Amino acid sequence: MKLLSVNIARAHEILIGQRRVLTAIDKRPVDGPIEVQPLGLAGDEQADLSVHGGLSKAVYAYPSEHYAFWRTVRAQAKVSGWDDSLPPGAMGENLTLEGVLEDGLYVGDRLVFPGCVLAVSEPRFPCFKFNAVMGFPQAAKLMAQSGFCGSYLAVIEAGTLSAGQDFELVPGPREVNIRELFRARVRA
Repeated sequence: MKLLSVNIARAHEILIGQRRVLTAIDKRPVDGPIEVQPLGLAGDEQADLSVHGGLSKAVYAYPSEHYAFWRTVRAQAKVSGWDDSLPPGAMGENLTLEGVLEDGLYVGDRLVFPGCVLAVSEPRFPCFKFNAVMGFPQAAKLMAQSGFCGSYLAVIEAGTLSAGQDFELVPGPREVNIRELFRARVRA
């Protein structure tokens, strides 16, 4: 399992329809070690603390394996070309991971990096801002249907993260995986 990219953004206003909204969803990759604090990554912000951030949602991780799906549906929606790429962070994630999907992550699992330890806390639920950054109004619905939601992580041991690091998945209680929890909450 590998950390492919560490991504951050500052909150700023964007226009969605006729409304100006504050967001930090458009994360961009950063080089070098990034400090991981109990409330997230140094230099990163969350615009709406009622649904993002806090101790249990300090860091958002997303599997790189789902990027091909999003490139395809964006091309089908005619908001990008078939050969266009999506940069790491395009899903709004802080960590772009390789080798671990939602059905293999359980609440309480720990991701042990060389410089810090993070714990899986809950799935991410998309909002209208996700539709805006993906470029088409069905993006959040497709995330709900696919279960390609990624997961929020709590900081167990603060430290640093760097792109390219390998990490270990240490199993927690293994009672409910992120995909099951996401689907149960989406149906409710």
